[in-house]
Amino acid sequence: MNWKKAIGKIHLWLGLSSGLVVFIVAVTGCIYAFQSEIQDLIQPYRFVEQQNSPVLYPTEIWEKANEALPEKHLHAVLYPTADRSAQAIYYSFEENYYYFVYVNPYTGEILKVKDEFADFFRLVLDGHFYLWLPPEIGQPVVAGFTLVFLMMCISGLILWWPKKKQPKKQKFSIRWNARWRRKNYDLHQVLGFYVLTFALVFALTGLVWGFTWFRDAVYFASTGGEKFEEYYTPVSDSTQISQDSLPALDRAWLRMRELYPNAEWIEVHPPEFEHASIAANANPDASTYWKMDYRYFDQYTLAELPVGHIWNGFSEASFGDKLARMNYDIHVGAIFGLPGKILAFFLSAIIASLPVTGFMIWYGRKKKEKKVIKKPGKFQKEQKVWV
Repeated sequence: MNWKKAIGKIHLWLGLSSGLVVFIVAVTGCIYAFQSEIQDLIQPYRFVEQQNSPVLYPTEIWEKANEALPEKHLHAVLYPTADRSAQAIYYSFEENYYYFVYVNPYTGEILKVKDEFADFFRLVLDGHFYLWLPPEIGQPVVAGFTLVFLMMCISGLILWWPKKKQPKKQKFSIRWNARWRRKNYDLHQVLGFYVLTFALVFALTGLVWGFTWFRDAVYFASTGGEKFEEYYTPVSDSTQISQDSLPALDRAWLRMRELYPNAEWIEVHPPEFEHASIAANANPDASTYWKMDYRYFDQYTLAELPVGHIWNGFSEASFGDKLARMNYDIHVGAIFGLPGKILAFFLSAIIASLPVTGFMIWYGRKKKEKKVIKKPGKFQKEQKVWV
């Protein structure tokens, strides 16, 4: 068996073992590509009539939302643009709940209490990340098969590579007038080549979430040797007591509004523990995440506190920090706006087709690989014939 046949065998068995996972991950990624646009179309409570009156403070939004979800833990209050409802976000990892309370920021009216864990797109995302298994099982399974998919991309390119005397046109075009078996082969090989670069991008950005060692290696390489630092909230100075009657969360929000008058959203997080700081962020472009400015304020003095991780001020972020921040937007195509999402949608659909066409190639060969050749005498000989 020569080396190319050996690679063909590896590609085959990797494909058969990972095909179902690749199909599920690609299809769910395809569906999730336009989740924000679809939700804007079918969820009217996301929008409000813009008014000239001032909007409610975060603590007032919090108070209104608590009427719907008493005794739940508020994670953040998010203010999008003036024509959208404010969102009080309730989340607890320990108690396993995740709610969005949509509130009219002008009147305080509760427009919708939404259980994010029961949302259709959350179900899609759980399939994409965990195959609908418990996260501690599904996450390493998806990560492992993403690594397998990366190896399949490389082996697929080697198998696609044309021989010296082979017409190059055969490798770049689908013969639509051929028999279905030939067309299926071309659909797998030719389309696989065209999506290869993007498939590698999807796989590599997925591996950043899948394995901490891979994330750390990418960050180390992109920063020139720096160590990736996990997210943390800096600690406030508990020796200082504010005399201001306005709650610190409201003052932090007013400070963010002053700093970012044109932001498409501003989000403030109440302190997560007794002496934690107030985390806040502002996003100049709500269709992406990587340009966000993250700031942390002492809950007693409102002094700004520095952090050493990548979720810092955008102007302070290094190239490696920005690349790490871009990971999600690159993965879903949002880095290139709506055209990028459309491209990601079609590419994901093509990637989802590859396990199907690959299985059909294998199954078709399997059906015809054995022919019994009768010879004179007592015995019969089986000969494998690949077609």
